[in-house]
Amino acid sequence: MSARREQARRSPRAKPGAKRARILEIAVERFGRDGYDETRWADIAAAVGIGSTALYHYFESKQHCLYEIMADASAEFRDRFATIVSPHDDWEEALVTVLRNGFDLTDWEVLRLRVLTAERARVDVPSALPREEAARTSARANKRALAFAWGTFLARGMEQGLLPERDPQLLTRALFGLYNSIWTWYRPGSALELATVEHFFIGRELDLLGCAPELSTRVTRARAS
Repeated sequence: MSARREQARRSPRAKPGAKRARILEIAVERFGRDGYDETRWADIAAAVGIGSTALYHYFESKQHCLYEIMADASAEFRDRFATIVSPHDDWEEALVTVLRNGFDLTDWEVLRLRVLTAERARVDVPSALPREEAARTSARANKRALAFAWGTFLARGMEQGLLPERDPQLLTRALFGLYNSIWTWYRPGSALELATVEHFFIGRELDLLGCAPELSTRVTRARAS
């Protein structure tokens, strides 16, 4: 188990008085565990320790809160991707590293991925509420930026002869579809360890991309030597 995973088998804690961060934290837990539609806005308020009307000081609606979760998460994924990929001169090493990072998750981050996967279609529907619409637009833009970054990265692998020539954006969509499928069924505390899921799915991701599934093991051995 990685240091990140060991460090946070619980959800991250907001700083004292940071009610907005705490609302987002609790919302992820409730949406991810019980489902977005099944979670009442009042239940989140109660868990945070504020009245229901006080929630509207921070968010225009429950959906606005959802869009903020999506916007923050997609921006974080985009930044993590850039941070991981940019230092690597070896494209294959960068690929294996970023694929593994996709499974270096706390329980709370798994719940967040469940929310993003289950509710991803909502960001395509415009809102009449101004702050809600701004959050939705941000979530959509960050999601597209991440897909573009991945497409550019995969195109670089093709240019280097490390991937078969294909449409990089379609390949990105296929990769995202495989990865996101995990969070439709995997839950924190599952009898199936996340490390087992990681080992199986990284092999399938590499195969989908046109790489040998053994590439992950080969990169690990090269690092150790």
